[in-house]
Amino acid sequence: MFADLGLPNAEEHQLKAALVVQLKRLMAEREITQTEAAKMVEMKQPDLSKLLRGQLKLVSVEKLMRMLTAFDHDVEITVKPHRKRGEAGRITFIPAA
Repeated sequence: MFADLGLPNAEEHQLKAALVVQLKRLMAEREITQTEAAKMVEMKQPDLSKLLRGQLKLVSVEKLMRMLTAFDHDVEITVKPHRKRGEAGRITFIPAA
C-alpha cells in the first residue's frame, strides 16, 4: 500500500500501521480510554491520539513493539533467508490467530 504511493521506507510505514491497528484492537477489547492507554504505554494522550490517527512518524517500530508488550502481548521477530537469492528480503507482519 505505502509502496504504491511511492513513499520511501514503505515497508517500515506498513509495519508501523499494522502495529497501530493491533494497538487500537487491544484498546477496544479492553474498553479503555486513550488516557488510560497512554499511561500504560508511557506516552502523552495527545501524542497517542495523533498516532492512532496515522501520524506514524511520532514513534519508532521499537516503541510500537514496546507499547504492545505493555498490553501483555509478546512480539516475536523471525529472521530467515529470503526465498529467492539475489532479491532483497522483505518485512512482513503476521498477527496472532
